[in-house]
This record gives sequence, structure tokens and C-alpha cells, in this order.
Amino acid sequence: MTAVRMGITGLASLAMLYAISVGAQQANMTFFVTSIGMGKGADLGGLAGADRHCQELAASVGAGGGKTWHAYLSTQGPGAVNARDRIGKGPWTNAKGVVVAKGVSELHSANNLTKQTALTEKGEVNNGRGDKPNRHDILTGSQSDGTAFSPDKDMTCKNWTSSTQGAAMLGHSDRLGLGDDEASHSWNSSHPSRGPDGGCSETDLPTTGGAGLFYCFAAN
Repeated sequence: MTAVRMGITGLASLAMLYAISVGAQQANMTFFVTSIGMGKGADLGGLAGADRHCQELAASVGAGGGKTWHAYLSTQGPGAVNARDRIGKGPWTNAKGVVVAKGVSELHSANNLTKQTALTEKGEVNNGRGDKPNRHDILTGSQSDGTAFSPDKDMTCKNWTSSTQGAAMLGHSDRLGLGDDEASHSWNSSHPSRGPDGGCSETDLPTTGGAGLFYCFAAN
């Protein structure tokens, strides 16, 4: 009986140590994919609303303190913002402590973003192609180098304020698509959103494999 109790105590201690270790990794996390969208398709309340969502999700897992979290999103038109300019200098690590990129240049070239490393703030793998439901479409509004599109064609769902008309450029968090081309494998610039409501609604985004999710980076 004593041996059984000792065994149970030992397992409990190991579980506690593992939980502490996981918690420490999440506290040091500087990158994640949002586990949930904001409920209004690509209407995120602009950059400020998206940033707030990042901050709140990070705080929910103990990674908010002392960090300024920004969404990886570009805007278009007057005062256009490049996603690459608002995420800090790196390096960035996921909830498991794995480095996904050492800096901005590496992030936009040979980075370590895959289905297994582009984790949510909870440390979970985000569903990709072949999973049900597929959630690999990530809102970015960006070209492959992380810069904004010209204003002649909407690629940001009206700078993240529309839940009906417009379109948003999407990346694939699992680096997989319908083809074997560069766009299909792009984490940040694969294809625009589309759908019967106009391309930006909560029901439009799932039609190509999305859920209104976006990337969050600690900018400091």
C-alpha cells in the first residue's frame, strides 16, 4: 500500500513539474496563432482591436505581463502599415519554447513556421488541410515580404473593419494548399478570402479553410 501511495505521489509530482515547465514556456512565449477569432469575421476593430485580442489571449495563459503584443496585419491606403514593421525584432518562440524565427529577415525567408510550430497561445496545433474543420487560413493582408498591398484592390477587408464586402489576403499556417507552388506553401500570402457575403464575414472565411484567426507577436 505504501509503495502504491509513493507511486501515486511520484506521478503527481511529475505532473506538477511538467505543468510548471509548460507554464514557464508559455510565460516566455513571444509568438502564437490566435486560438479563436473575434466573432465578426475580418472585422477586428482595426489594428487596435486585433492587438487587444492578442494581448488578452496572451494574458489568459500568463504570457501578457511586460510584453506588448501586436497582430501581424498590414493596412492599405493613406498611412498604410506594413505587418513586418509592427512586430519587433525577434527572436520569436512558440508556447513550447521552439524558435520560429530569429528576426524579421528570417521570418520572411527560411523561417521555422510549420503546422507543428505555428501553435496557438495554448500550445495547441492549429487545424490544417485534411483536418476537420480546416482552420489554416490566417488573416494577414500582406504580401510575402510582409508589406502592404497598394490601395487599388482591397486585401484587408477595409483595414480590418468589414464583416461583409471586401477581401483579405490569407496565409497558410500549415504551409499546405491545393498546389505545390510558392503561394500554397506561404505562411502569410497565399490567397484572398472570398464568399457569398462578400468575402469578409464570419461565414465566408470558413469556406476556404479559415476561422478569422491571425498571428500575434511580442513586439518588445
